[in-house]
Amino acid sequence: MNATVKDVMTNRVVSAKKTATYKDLALHMRQYRISAFPVVDESLKVIGVVSESDLLPKEAFGGDPDSAGLITGILRHKDMEKATAVTAYDLMTSPAVTVSPDDSVQHAARLMYDRKVKRLPVVDQAGLLVGIVSRTDILAVFDRPDDEIRREVVNQVILSEFIQDPRQYTVQVKDGIVTLAGAPDTSRQGRDMITRVRHVQGVVAVRDRLSYPADDISMAAGPLFMPRG
Repeated sequence: MNATVKDVMTNRVVSAKKTATYKDLALHMRQYRISAFPVVDESLKVIGVVSESDLLPKEAFGGDPDSAGLITGILRHKDMEKATAVTAYDLMTSPAVTVSPDDSVQHAARLMYDRKVKRLPVVDQAGLLVGIVSRTDILAVFDRPDDEIRREVVNQVILSEFIQDPRQYTVQVKDGIVTLAGAPDTSRQGRDMITRVRHVQGVVAVRDRLSYPADDISMAAGPLFMPRG
């Protein structure tokens, strides 16, 4: 199972037109219990995102940055602009960080982590909004049943990818944690197998209980001393 964004995303998205007012944005955030909107243009292409943090400067400074006194000296220019902004276009963070429906869940998770965002608009090849994926959606892959994870490790990883007899290995999965025991042909094969199992969808961790060939480990590490000649 290689989950993609379209497998976990929400199809029904509350978006905002670029002309939406500050008041409308605040009202709909409360109404729909969400903390951000994708902002779209007339053709429904995503051009930015408005979040609660974009709306906060106005509440903090009452629409007048000068009222902040000495604090204005350390405010960033963008924050000062947003304190006086009244439309989604002026408030939004642009360009939006987006993903496509066919991107992997792992890719989406890395984007969220790197960009410090809680959700990503999902767009098609034309840039049109087709969904949204949140951190909660991403974490849904860890709801995968243990027996389903075990079947993939045995059938797809050990048998199909590494062309090994599954009877050589013991695979146990508990709460998403895979314990893998057995005797791989080489140390490299064992290490690669462990790495591959870590990337199976729904795997929380892998406990390596493989018995690595002693001679192979020595050869892989290389000699401690080289003869001089």
